[in-house]
Amino acid sequence: MDFFSVDVIIISMVVIFIIIRFIPVKGVKQIDTNELKELLKNKDPQFVDVRTQGEFSRYHIQGFKNIPLQQLSKKANMLNKNHEVVVICQSGVRSKKASKMLKKMGFKKIINVKGGVSTWRG
Repeated sequence: MDFFSVDVIIISMVVIFIIIRFIPVKGVKQIDTNELKELLKNKDPQFVDVRTQGEFSRYHIQGFKNIPLQQLSKKANMLNKNHEVVVICQSGVRSKKASKMLKKMGFKKIINVKGGVSTWRG
């Protein structure tokens, strides 16, 4: 292999990785923070903030409970699999990971908040 083909392979792998990171999780509804404002009026969904405890204590949206992403697999039993789960983080990356995890654990109704708390204008 020559230098050019190695570069092309590396660049292709990086592009594929980036695309995969931003493709929505199948079976997970994506909403923005404007849609979240309406959803917060309904007390039925379970609202979960997957940021760290420090991030959550500095600022959080009223109604969300903190289950950090690193603890989600252990604490998912605190959530009802039959009720809607709304997941948020700082920018949307961790909440997307959390949504994938919840989906694999058998949760059926998952909503990911795109843009996260950083786009919230409560």
